[in-house]
Amino acid sequence: MTSYDPKADLHRYLQTAREAVLWKLDGLSEYDVRRPLTPTGTNLLGLVKHLASVELGYFGEVFGRPSAEPQPWFEEGAEPNADLWATADESREQIIALYHRAWEHTDATIGALALESTGRVPWWPEHRNEVTLHKILIHVTAETNRHAGHADIVRELIDGAAGLRADAGNLPEAGPEWWEEYRSRLERVAREAAGE
Repeated sequence: MTSYDPKADLHRYLQTAREAVLWKLDGLSEYDVRRPLTPTGTNLLGLVKHLASVELGYFGEVFGRPSAEPQPWFEEGAEPNADLWATADESREQIIALYHRAWEHTDATIGALALESTGRVPWWPEHRNEVTLHKILIHVTAETNRHAGHADIVRELIDGAAGLRADAGNLPEAGPEWWEEYRSRLERVAREAAGE
């Protein structure tokens, strides 16, 4: 019989999502990892910076295990959304290294605490800010996967690269002509449904 370890399962899903986000930067220029491709400025390197910050907060301060990692984008007077883009002085290597250090901090917290261990999220409303490690693992894994989805779309807009991971595309194996016909068919169906 297979042993059941819910904490290990949750941790594995978090790690899979982390790796999916970083994979989306592979092979891109410095410009492409930074360029905003949505009206709200969504960009690949900004997603990585944001997720590093998320992990440092939720697995640090929430459980009384703050990281010594400086995060000037959260200091008094920082501009809104400063955690969602990298400045020209912040290199790709620095942001990726920050994310890896956040993982180490998170992994240490996960290893040190039981799923039932409690903490408090100071930026959540008081009526629901008491949490368990279990809840935070689910919350951060969901957030990381949400942003991995954003990264999927941004990367596809940059150079057409798509898929779940380098070793698991999770898409039909088809050439560019098939995809163009598929997209054109969906456009025709959308127009037909709209009565155009």
